[in-house]
Amino acid sequence: MTASTRSTVLSLYRRVIRIARTWQAQSGVTSDTETERKYIVQEAHTLFRQNQQLEDQELIKRCIEECEARIEIGLHYRNPYPRATYLPPLGLATQKGRKLRAQQRLRKQAKPIYLQSHDET
Repeated sequence: MTASTRSTVLSLYRRVIRIARTWQAQSGVTSDTETERKYIVQEAHTLFRQNQQLEDQELIKRCIEECEARIEIGLHYRNPYPRATYLPPLGLATQKGRKLRAQQRLRKQAKPIYLQSHDET
């Protein structure tokens, strides 16, 4: 990892932690605020640790873009949780084989940048 990439990643991490410290839930309920703050810190810690050993510059760049997108979406909608993704048309193939593999490929392609690090649920 280059020095500029390292400083960018560290500044993003610090930004996320600062956002978590000052986060106020949209509902205004104290327990919701605390839950959302814990979620933000836990999610940041998990994802940054998970990607700590990355060495491919292109992959690191995509992770940085994902982090920036999640920050902007979270601040805009005042919701720290990832937004739902919607399946493409015919996204619930019940048959096995080629159709199912094609649908899985379409789902992977339709996944937005801010959810690249999340597994499908």
